[in-house]
Amino acid sequence: MSGADVNLVLRSTRVVTPEGTRPAAVAVAGGTIDAVLAYDTEVPAGARLEDFGDDVLLPGLVDTHVHVNDPGRTEWEGFWTATRAAAAGGITTLLDMPLNSLPPTTTVDHLRTKRQVAATKAHVDTGFWGGAVPANVKDLRPLHEAGVFGFKCFLSPSGVEEFPELDQEQLARSMAEIAGFGGLLIVHAEDPRHLAAAPQRSGPAYADFLASRPRDAENTAIEGLIAHARRLNARVHVLHLSSGDALPLIAAARRDGVRVTVESCPHFLTLTAEEVPDGATEFKCCPPMREAANQDALWDGLADGTIDCIVSDHSPCTTDLKTPDFASAWGGISSLQLGLPAIWTEARRRGHSLDDVARWMSAAPAALAGLARKGAIEAGRDADFAVLAPDETFTVDPAELFHRNQVTAYAGRTLHGVVKSTWLRGRRIAADGVLTEPAGRLLERNH
Repeated sequence: MSGADVNLVLRSTRVVTPEGTRPAAVAVAGGTIDAVLAYDTEVPAGARLEDFGDDVLLPGLVDTHVHVNDPGRTEWEGFWTATRAAAAGGITTLLDMPLNSLPPTTTVDHLRTKRQVAATKAHVDTGFWGGAVPANVKDLRPLHEAGVFGFKCFLSPSGVEEFPELDQEQLARSMAEIAGFGGLLIVHAEDPRHLAAAPQRSGPAYADFLASRPRDAENTAIEGLIAHARRLNARVHVLHLSSGDALPLIAAARRDGVRVTVESCPHFLTLTAEEVPDGATEFKCCPPMREAANQDALWDGLADGTIDCIVSDHSPCTTDLKTPDFASAWGGISSLQLGLPAIWTEARRRGHSLDDVARWMSAAPAALAGLARKGAIEAGRDADFAVLAPDETFTVDPAELFHRNQVTAYAGRTLHGVVKSTWLRGRRIAADGVLTEPAGRLLERNH
C-alpha cells in the first residue's frame, strides 16, 4: 500500500474486480481506491480495517434509469426517499429521468431547479438526464454544456402532458442536433401506430393489457431508431427493452458499426406475464412484462452481450393510481431497493456469477453515462461498494422498503442476496437497513 494516505482497508475473501472475484484487501485514501492488494497485505498504521469475511465486496451499483419525480410530484417519490432506497439496495450512483417532475428537465433553468431541490437530499451520488421534446431543440446544447448526461425522448405518449413524444421528423432533428455535439440520445422505443392499431380493452385482465402493447411496437420503433442513427452517425441507447425479438436487429446494427446500446430491467428479467394475477396493476409497466419464453431470449441477449446493462426504471406512484384496471392504472414498477437481489436470484438460477451481475449493473451503466470514476473496484475509482451476503434470503415486505409508496411487484417474493452495507467514497452510508445523513454529491457529465 502507498501508506500514509490510506485511511481505510476493506477486506473480503470475495472481492469482485474487473479481473474476476478473488480474496483481496482494498485500500482507500481520501474517498478513492488507492490499490487492490493481496488479502493478507499488512494494514498501514492508522488505517481502519473492515473485514467482511466471506460476504462479497461488489462495486457500488450504478442505476441510470430512475424516475425521482422531484419537484412537482413528490407524493410519488422524491430525492430523499429514492436515494435512501438506492443506498439500502447497494446503489451508490443514480441518474434521474427528466420527466414526471414539474418542471421537466427540458431547459437549463429547469435543470437548475432540480439540482437545487436535490442538493441537500441525496444519499447517493446523483446526476441528471435532459429531455428532448418537440419544442426544445434550441435547449439541447445548453443542457449538454450544463452537465446533463444525455437526452431522453419518447416515440409514443409518455403519460404526462408536459413531456410530449417526438414524431419521426422531430426525432431526426433532435438526434442530428445531439450528434452534432457528441451527445447521447436515450429512447423509449414503442411505435405509436402499432399501439393505436392494437386492441384496447379496459379491465383487470393482464392478457388484455399485454395485447395492447405488442412486441411489434418495440421492434418497429427500434428498427426506425437504428436507421436514423446509421444515417446521422449518432449515438443512441434503447431504454427498458422488453421484446426479445428486437435483439437480432440490434446485434446486426452493431456489427455494421451503428452506435446503439440497450438496457433491460429487473422486472423483465425476473417476472413473467403468466404469473400476473387479475387486477394486480403493481405489475403494469410500459413496455410490458412479457411471456417466459421472451424472458429467456432477454437472458440470452445478456449472455451474448447484446444487452449491455440492467437498470431499474424505477417509476413509482401513489397507491391510489394503481387501480385494478390495467388500462387506467399508472404504469411503472417500484424496484429501486430490490434490483440487486432480484437479478442475483434469477442470475444464479441460470448459472451466471456475481461478476456478470457487477458488469451488468455497475460497470456497463457507468460506461454508458461516461462515469469514469464509477463502476469497478480498481485503483483510481471512487471507493463505492456494496457488501452482499449472496446466499442469505429474505422475503419482500413492502412496509420495510424506503420508497415513499410501499407498492411493489416483488411483494411476498423470497429473494437471494442481502445487502449488508453500502459505501460511498469510503464512507458507510447504509448498514443493516440503517441510513446515515445524506452524503451524495450532484454529478455532471465528464466531471
